[in-house]
Amino acid sequence: MDNSKRVYSVITGTGSFIPEHIVSGDSFLESTFYENGLILDKGNAEIISKFSEITEINERRYANPNQVSSDIAAIAAQRAIDDASIDKESLDHIIFCHNFGDIKLHSNRMDILPALAAKVKQMLDIKNPDCVAYDLIFGCPGWVQGSIQANYLIKSGDAKKVLVIGAETLSRIIDPHDRDSMIFSDGAAAAVYEAREAEERIGLLTHKTQTYAVDYAPLLVMGRSHNPTECNDNSYLKMNGRKLYEFAVTNVPSVVKIAIDKAGIELEDIKIVFIHQANGKMDNAIMKRLFKLYNREKVPENLVPMTISWLGNSSVATIPTLLDLVRKGKVDGYQINKGDHAVFASVGAGMHINAFVYKF
Repeated sequence: MDNSKRVYSVITGTGSFIPEHIVSGDSFLESTFYENGLILDKGNAEIISKFSEITEINERRYANPNQVSSDIAAIAAQRAIDDASIDKESLDHIIFCHNFGDIKLHSNRMDILPALAAKVKQMLDIKNPDCVAYDLIFGCPGWVQGSIQANYLIKSGDAKKVLVIGAETLSRIIDPHDRDSMIFSDGAAAAVYEAREAEERIGLLTHKTQTYAVDYAPLLVMGRSHNPTECNDNSYLKMNGRKLYEFAVTNVPSVVKIAIDKAGIELEDIKIVFIHQANGKMDNAIMKRLFKLYNREKVPENLVPMTISWLGNSSVATIPTLLDLVRKGKVDGYQINKGDHAVFASVGAGMHINAFVYKF
């Protein structure tokens, strides 16, 4: 190897799967929402309108009845492999980032054996035994953390090509009697990372991850239905929305700043930010707080692409889906140019926060 060159982890292909089934706010007009064991006394139209105002979510996507997470992940993975123009047998690792495994419609039971990464490898008919497939459970920041792990594998010299998948079918694990469930959605996306030698820095440059387990872990957990008559054996995704919002706005900006500062670049060098699509207003508040940390008063326009209004929150799939759409010119007003620096950042159950700086 040329001593003047170093090995970097570079994204060479992306792919996504956006479910066709659109679920609008009107789909919840007949729902019965509870809080503290009592039916909410507000009309559903008012509840839905207020929810959209707070989160900026108007639509979300649900997978087809016959699809589970590994099914939609395999579609996104194949698209990423095709986009990268690589031989699938040359993959050294498949990292599948999710939280709930495969859940069949109406079952509420999680299937994670074998690992979903192994299921996808089987669906893709990858026979190479040296392609190691494993899952990563890390809350919504899973795909970002999977990318950080891919970078470690490539920098160590143990891998040259790593497929990182983020997929979830949250519609299978939400409580229909909890208005917060309107946030969640289904989706899948993947990226191929490859080792590249270069004299100038490219690819994944720096990263930072934190876990706030003490005091904050209960902000996003599994729990019983809001409906007091529901069977106690059923478990659903639950979150403390207000405190989670406060936690994210307070702590995410500093993690992003650490990653940027480690890269030795200026805030103005960042041309695009891929942030987890959790809550539109929350993401805007996080960006404002980040810029204040640098004594900047205004966030530039066309810096933060958003898909949450029509895709909702698909957990680990939001960031790689957003990346794939922007790379392929499907988000109005956004494009990626060679030499651009980007920030990828997420927050979620754990509570975990992570970010990395990437140069295209």
